[in-house]
Amino acid sequence: MNVIGSLLLGILQGLTEFLPVSSSGHLVIAQNIIPNFTQPGVLFDVVLHLATTFAVIIFFRQKIKTILLSDKKYIWLLFVGSIPAALFGIFFSDVLEKMFLDVRATAWQLMLTGILCFMIDKFKDREKLLNAKNSFLIGIAQAISIIPGISRSASTIFTGSFLGINKKYVAEYSFLLSIPAILGANLLQFIKYKDNLEFQSFEYLVGFIAALIFGYLSIKVVLTTLHKRQFKYFGVYCLALGIFVLLFI
Repeated sequence: MNVIGSLLLGILQGLTEFLPVSSSGHLVIAQNIIPNFTQPGVLFDVVLHLATTFAVIIFFRQKIKTILLSDKKYIWLLFVGSIPAALFGIFFSDVLEKMFLDVRATAWQLMLTGILCFMIDKFKDREKLLNAKNSFLIGIAQAISIIPGISRSASTIFTGSFLGINKKYVAEYSFLLSIPAILGANLLQFIKYKDNLEFQSFEYLVGFIAALIFGYLSIKVVLTTLHKRQFKYFGVYCLALGIFVLLFI
């Protein structure tokens, strides 16, 4: 992999990891439209996901500090919300790998993500508090988003908003919930393919920095568009991309 490839993949990862457009869905589509497309190595994939995880940690550093020092309940809620994705990843990994081969199913799932984005804008902000039950339900939404084409931010924010939780609050919870999910998923990948790892220090560093910067920026975009009720623009994009795939791929 060359430096330009590392840079582009880092930018793509940083943008699609948090914007409600499904990073996995874009990967499936890329596999089907780019000639001789090859996925980046497992270690490079882990490096990029570490970068986006650091983006969340840096962006929410003050909140994370407060949680660690004085909010044990929030830690418990993050644990509860992480359970569904952990179970889903452990017991259904083989099924998930097969889903990455079905581009038409991915297109329909992208269109579903688009509909969720439109619906998120329609919800009024309410002040229901996050509890263990709601955390678990949001965790289920996060687990479902492992399916290519389903966006984690769209599915979790939609679920929380539907349950009556303030959008900004549920968005923060969604981002923080992504930390154990991303780290856990990539730890499983690392363990599974640990004997077939290649390391290219400079190229990986370029990808890491790009994913970190664009991941940080995409978090800001999500929170801003959520506040302004502009998730519909992501909805238009997902619907258009899904229709394009169904018609032409």
